[in-house]
Amino acid sequence: DVYKRQVLGTLNVLQAARRAGVGKVIHTSTSEVYGTARYVPIDEKHPLQAQSPYAATKIAADQLALSFFRSFGTPVTVLRPFNTYGPRQSARAVIPTIITQLAAGKREIMLGSTHPTRDFNFVLDTVAGFMAVAESDGVLGEEINLGSNYEISVGELVDVIAGCMGKQAVTACDQQRIRPEKSEVDRLWADNSKAVAITGWAPRYAGRDGLKRGLAKTVEWFTDDRNLAKYRPNDYNL
Repeated sequence: DVYKRQVLGTLNVLQAARRAGVGKVIHTSTSEVYGTARYVPIDEKHPLQAQSPYAATKIAADQLALSFFRSFGTPVTVLRPFNTYGPRQSARAVIPTIITQLAAGKREIMLGSTHPTRDFNFVLDTVAGFMAVAESDGVLGEEINLGSNYEISVGELVDVIAGCMGKQAVTACDQQRIRPEKSEVDRLWADNSKAVAITGWAPRYAGRDGLKRGLAKTVEWFTDDRNLAKYRPNDYNL
């Protein structure tokens, strides 16, 4: 279950790293640990708020990782990517959901809530961020956000993707895709200044222009018939 994967799995990695004397452990967190933003952009000092069991297990795993640094000197960094997207992404995510429905000829796009905002990070930027942390000094024991520092709502995202694909679209609510009211994370917007200052990393696909360029690459991959055939746009993927 999710607890065993996230918490016990992390514990196993940390214990193995301690025994092996590895040079650096980069623990992958998630922006979900912040919950709905109390202030924006969200920096690493923002309170942690578990609005779902998944977020709770990620917070627990983060704290385990930091405890190993504090207790045993295990060289750990907690890296916190905001919403990564790009080619090959799971159909559980919103961007593939929108693209595959449009590619299948649908004009009415079935989604859950469209008001939440997210900070979308193109996969090449996420990978570059991990590499920068791996190669940088001064990151041990730190929590570091990876994000584009640009906020967009899901509803507006549909319009941007449709524009990239040369299509028209409207959204429709599918009740089974709606998260429980107190579980929905309404707003995420990353402050990435710490990552920039410590590692020199900066997103190449930042802002609205960067999002459009990243989406164009994503659309290109998903609309290749060989790739699109692997997805089922009529299904809701849990």
